Amino acid sequence: MAERICNSTIILGNRPAIIGYGSVVGKTERDGPIGDEFDRFDVDIRFGEDTFEKAESRIQKIAVETALNKAGISEKDCDIIFAGDLLNQCIGSTFGLKGKEIPYVGIYGACSTMALGLSLASIFVDCGIANVAAAVTSSHFCSAERQYRFPLEYGALRTPTSQRTVTGSGATLVSRSDNKPYINSVTFGKIVDKGVTDTNNMGAAMAPSAADTIREYFLDTNTTPEDYDIIFTGDLGEVGTKLLYELLIKDDIDIRCRHNDCGLMIYDKNLRDVNAGGSGCGCSAAVLNSYVMHRLENGDFNNILFMSTGALLSPTSALQGESIPGVSHLINIRNP
Repeated sequence: MAERICNSTIILGNRPAIIGYGSVVGKTERDGPIGDEFDRFDVDIRFGEDTFEKAESRIQKIAVETALNKAGISEKDCDIIFAGDLLNQCIGSTFGLKGKEIPYVGIYGACSTMALGLSLASIFVDCGIANVAAAVTSSHFCSAERQYRFPLEYGALRTPTSQRTVTGSGATLVSRSDNKPYINSVTFGKIVDKGVTDTNNMGAAMAPSAADTIREYFLDTNTTPEDYDIIFTGDLGEVGTKLLYELLIKDDIDIRCRHNDCGLMIYDKNLRDVNAGGSGCGCSAAVLNSYVMHRLENGDFNNILFMSTGALLSPTSALQGESIPGVSHLINIRNP
């Protein structure tokens, strides 16, 4: 059964395992360094739909169906699904999953939603509340630009510190299994606000929360970076990654030789408009449910840390001059 240790970490004693996963991305993500890892992609930014928002709902649906097919189960076998996205009232998840025969729990963790949803799904399975639980999230470059910045038709220039919102979705299925990569522990992060107000610098807003969660995890578990094959962060990008290193070094924690950031992995840096890297709920979700899972399954990784990082702002709070709080949730995934 689940057991809390110290401040923030919960050990999952029944080893809830990842039995299925799926990833969907757009053309820009498919053209990136890990493009061959993703299950599905489409050159049409609308994925056959007539709006960007409907396109985001569609890729969530495709990601869930891909994960179910890989696990060899139907949607009626899934007891609960945790889903969220960046759109107002999480309409990407609502309309993407409304036809599914799965009990739905809408969540919002901004770009930390993948780790948040997977943590909750794992706890439900570990405690026996669910036999099969799912987690899914998504983001879309065009829908995010329209909501948080400017419609694409405006042609606004983006700063070097800005990040491109990933068009992508990732879904994960969790159940009991003895021969699949399993969730060993989850660490829920605290809200950390260092007063960053620049909406074009999400990396700086999220890095302090990432550092805080990593620090808490190592204290809770009495481990060091050397105990893990690799540490993945969600979408800090180039600016946030450098800041994370600086913050952790102050506490004598050096992850540089064992770290990679999903926001730096997903895009070719030479592409136009990529700027400081990738962001969005779909960033860490797509990378986890492709590149990371492939290497866990083939044994390249056996003990990893995966963390999604989120900036907890809205258009309203930004226009009112509020700062941008961050939150980061961390998962320890191991091979049996």
